[in-house]
Amino acid sequence: MKPRIAVLGCGYWGSNHIRTLKALGALHAVSDTNRARAEGFASEQDCLAIAPDQLFVRDDIDAIIMALPPQFHANLAVRAVENGKDVLVEKPIALTVPDAERAVRAAKDNGRVFMVGHVLRFHPAFETLKQLIDKGELGEVRYIHSHRLGLGKFHTENDALWDLAPHDLSMILAITGTEPIEVRGEGAALLDNLSDFAHLHMRFPNGLRSHLFTSRLNPYRERRLTVVGTKAMAVFDDVEPWERKLAVYRHAVWQDSGQWAFTTNEPSYVAVAQGMPLTRELEHFIQCIGTRAEPRTSGEEAIRVLRILTAGTVTHTKSTS
Repeated sequence: MKPRIAVLGCGYWGSNHIRTLKALGALHAVSDTNRARAEGFASEQDCLAIAPDQLFVRDDIDAIIMALPPQFHANLAVRAVENGKDVLVEKPIALTVPDAERAVRAAKDNGRVFMVGHVLRFHPAFETLKQLIDKGELGEVRYIHSHRLGLGKFHTENDALWDLAPHDLSMILAITGTEPIEVRGEGAALLDNLSDFAHLHMRFPNGLRSHLFTSRLNPYRERRLTVVGTKAMAVFDDVEPWERKLAVYRHAVWQDSGQWAFTTNEPSYVAVAQGMPLTRELEHFIQCIGTRAEPRTSGEEAIRVLRILTAGTVTHTKSTS
């Protein structure tokens, strides 16, 4: 039997969870502080509308997906796991590392599945890229850079770094297999005292370096992860159509008589099976509920992401800073 899953938070991303869970046959209930909104989704998707306070103690709920403003995630996740519910918490799972650690520890103490919504880890293009790296197709990975730019969304509690970077940090950590030993952040705030532009510079134990750039005040969309190896370079560009989402560049650079020489080659596009990352993420969550396996995007990974975000956050005292 499919687990009976409830979605807490019927906003933009919560609505995506609702529709996807319905298609997977696992949607049991929806919940929101806006009762009318929840009842509207319940009517549309033929499921229950349950008040948030009642959601955690219902025996007919096996798991809860939380798609809320991040300041509410930790306390509600603790409440859920202490009432025997498995949870999938959207990113970021908290606004502080101690809150995240408290939620993850509560899940372990109560034997509950704790998964985090780092959805791009389930993107077929990233999965294929990771396979290429693991097979040594790129050689030794020396540098990773990620750009996630666009206009919006604007939040009152978290800036461009906290809103946009978790997905990319999750992918970078999956590639490196370790946390950075040095993190340096830069940010610029134009609208208020939260960074609208943010850079992270990271150094890893094996000498690998990485940088990440996020912006919520950019005139165009960019969703690009670039991996530079000693044999080849690869680009995962989520703005491109499916047949061009993953490109490998087999450029060569060498020294000849004390001078640098190089050749450039046209990219080769790697075939990627089409599939919606959110669908694949929720299928994985359902599988983990059934098998009790540790999710690919676990609470421990989310804590590692929060440590980087915290170390790289720039504090602004006024909007003109």
